[in-house]
Amino acid sequence: MAIVFNKSFILTILFYYKIIEVYARGPVYTPPDVERLTDNFKRVSIDQSYNVSFGGTNVHVTNNGTNADLSLDKFSGSGLVSKNKYYYGFFNAALKLPAGFTSGVVVAYYLSNANVFPHNHDEIDIELLGHEKRREWVLQTNIYSNGSVSTGREEKFYLWFDPTQSFHDYSILWNNHHILFLVDNIPVREVIHNNAIYPSKAMSVYTTIWDASKWATHGGKYPVDYKFSPFIVSVKGIEIEGCVLNSKDVTPSCSRSSSLSSTDPVDGQQFAKLSAQQINGLGWARRKHMFYSYCQDKNRYKVLPPECNAK
Repeated sequence: MAIVFNKSFILTILFYYKIIEVYARGPVYTPPDVERLTDNFKRVSIDQSYNVSFGGTNVHVTNNGTNADLSLDKFSGSGLVSKNKYYYGFFNAALKLPAGFTSGVVVAYYLSNANVFPHNHDEIDIELLGHEKRREWVLQTNIYSNGSVSTGREEKFYLWFDPTQSFHDYSILWNNHHILFLVDNIPVREVIHNNAIYPSKAMSVYTTIWDASKWATHGGKYPVDYKFSPFIVSVKGIEIEGCVLNSKDVTPSCSRSSSLSSTDPVDGQQFAKLSAQQINGLGWARRKHMFYSYCQDKNRYKVLPPECNAK
């Protein structure tokens, strides 16, 4: 007996198949409208703003110095470091991540002074953690102050887009009021100024790709598989605007790389607190996409860090 399927039935099946496919990797939500902080600062070239930090043979600057490809292979990862050190500022990079099987791979955009203060360094991290499934890159944010590495302050998010298909902006705003982590101008995390955990020393800006097999993907369950290498992250859209540390000064003199009038280049009312749109965007990101916060991890911390109780 022949079975005949009409067009409506087939379309219905395809519709539900797509729903199942989407929910297999988690719901996909449309982000709310927010102000574009990236529109407030000029974009600069890789050549203007960065030097090679490590893995020089795996760093390829293209498009007349405005873009760079950083790669990880079985011999080395690679990275860039800013020419200047900054005390407060707005920092942005547009990244396109490696596609395919990327377990154990970490792409990091972060500020650090560990090379100057190895025992009491500060750090503000955006880390993108590879996965054994193509679309499941994870965004991790973290912060260290004065060498407080024994207390991890990680928060993790699923992205609402495929970061391997096009460039997306990853930004850090750090001033006297708060630290703000943003993805495509959507705030995903805010850390209010707190002397106990707030970075207090000038830092360099880094963009890197490296092997973090021991911890990056499901706690190290899936290491880097180099048969899929090289893993390449493409970088452009650099914005670095902040209080520049003069090499002769112990403390920042706040010489600026633009004509902004404030002593702190990102200390105006526009940057002091979140707007209504940004508060809405922050709530959206945390409700829909955050799946881990150290402040909710009572297995890890029998007594939660004090800042968690203030939330």
